[in-house]
Amino acid sequence: MTVARVVRSRRQRRNTALVRYLLLTVIALVFVFPLVFMIVSSLKPDLQLLRDTGSLRAFLPVGDISLDNYLKAFERAPIGRFVFNSVLVTSVTVVLGLFLNSLAGFAFAKLRWRGRALVLSIIIATLIVPFESIAVPLLMLVSRLPWIGPSGLSIGWLNSYHVQIVPFIADALSIFLFVQFFKDLPDEMIEAARMDGASWWQVYAKVIVPLSGPVFATAAILKFLAMYNMYLWPLMVAQGETYRPVMVGLQYFFQLNIAWGEVMAYLSLITVPVLVFYLFLQRAFIESIAATGVKG
Repeated sequence: MTVARVVRSRRQRRNTALVRYLLLTVIALVFVFPLVFMIVSSLKPDLQLLRDTGSLRAFLPVGDISLDNYLKAFERAPIGRFVFNSVLVTSVTVVLGLFLNSLAGFAFAKLRWRGRALVLSIIIATLIVPFESIAVPLLMLVSRLPWIGPSGLSIGWLNSYHVQIVPFIADALSIFLFVQFFKDLPDEMIEAARMDGASWWQVYAKVIVPLSGPVFATAAILKFLAMYNMYLWPLMVAQGETYRPVMVGLQYFFQLNIAWGEVMAYLSLITVPVLVFYLFLQRAFIESIAATGVKG
């Protein structure tokens, strides 16, 4: 009787695991299908692409397959320049943002100073303010600010990299994430480090940061996606091809005659940096989500 129960229990666990894996596979396919459609469509001429969208052939590399759309996409727009601009602006913003926002989160979470709760509440309240409502005032501000660069002092930040970076380094959502994560770190570690003579900077760099990999990865991914997908602000401040990012470059493919194969090729190319960045940090990101779920 005991052996039969063990066999039945193992069978139930195996069936449960099979159902779980099938469900996860279906969910994964739902998220992967748009990427598959995009890549497969980028290999087809427009007439075949539009004809195949009404059937499963849209997800299959069948018919007249070639790389012509990619070649034509590079002829229509300076894709290399756009990708370089987006990666540069996004990477610098993410690195500076992680440093400054984590410092701010550390100050709010572990330091004791008057008005801390009020200032944090004001910062969090800015999350409800849509960027569109401050875009024009911000544009007027940066068009009159001075900047010291290699060519000397200049007035106005338009048509530059720093106009796309500096306004977005400080981020209320990132600060909030760091504050919530740092609050859960034991105060005893900080007190022990302080008793050993460590400065607050040493506490941050040698105690807090090494334990905060998951929240750094989470903030980096969220910031990377927000910056890489930005369209309105670069469209307003980058009027030449030299500083335009990938999202603004997408409008090149909707001028005059729209070639959907070239659009799909362009989207496939600009998606690569996002996938690489996510795959690089996905483990820490998943650990952060798991840790958050356990704490909740």
